[in-house]
Amino acid sequence: MSVLDIKSVSKSFDGIKIIDNVSFSVGEGKIVGLLGKNGSGKSTVIKMINDLLTIDAGEILIKGEKISEKTKARVSYLPERTYLDSAQTVSAIFDFFEDFYPDFDREKARALLADLDLDENMKLSKMSKGMKEKVQLILVMSRTADLYILDEPLGGVDPSTRDRIMKTILSNFSEGSAMLITTHLIYDVEKILDEVVFIDKGRIILSENAEELRERENSSIDEIFRRIVK
Repeated sequence: MSVLDIKSVSKSFDGIKIIDNVSFSVGEGKIVGLLGKNGSGKSTVIKMINDLLTIDAGEILIKGEKISEKTKARVSYLPERTYLDSAQTVSAIFDFFEDFYPDFDREKARALLADLDLDENMKLSKMSKGMKEKVQLILVMSRTADLYILDEPLGGVDPSTRDRIMKTILSNFSEGSAMLITTHLIYDVEKILDEVVFIDKGRIILSENAEELRERENSSIDEIFRRIVK
C-alpha cells in the first residue's frame, strides 16, 4: 500500500516552472531517496507534501487522502533549516513537543539523546550546527507517524557521525510507516534506501528499486547518479 502518492505535480514561480509533472510513490515499509543536486527541486517537492507551498497542477495523497490538517498530523517532518528556539534547553523543547504532538514519545527521545551523546539540559545556543541537527532528528524520529520526511538530514553533520545518524534512522523506523529522504550526499545515505528517485531541473529522470539498479549497472547509486546527472 502507498503511504505517499505524488501524481503529475507541477509548480511555477514567477512564470518559471520549477517542478514539472512530477510523479512517484512511497510504499508502506519503504525508505525512498529523492536524490538531486542543490537547486534540483527536492525541497520544493517536500514543501508541497507538507502543504507549505500550494500545487499548481496534479495532486498529492497521503494514504489515499488529499493534503489536509488530518493528513499533516500523520507526517513527521525534518526541515533542512533549524526551526527551534536556541534559547531553550532540549528538555524544554521536549515539553513543547509533548504538548503539541500526541504521538511524541519522550522516553524514546531520551534514549536517542543518550545514543547520540547529547545532554537534555543543554541549551541549543551552546550546541554546534551538527548537534542541533541531531536534536531535530531525534524529535522527528520520536513521533509515531505514517510518513517521515527528512530533508537533507546529513547536511551539517561531520562524516564520522553520519553512520550513527543512519543507524538511528533505521533502528527507529517502523515497517508500517514510510520514509522519504532528500539529499545530495548520496554515498552516505544510499545503504539504507529501498528505492531511489532522481530529480534534475524539476523533473524525475529515474525512479527504481535501489538494489536492482545497483545490480544492473554494477555501480553504486552515487556513481550512477553522477553519470546520469551532469
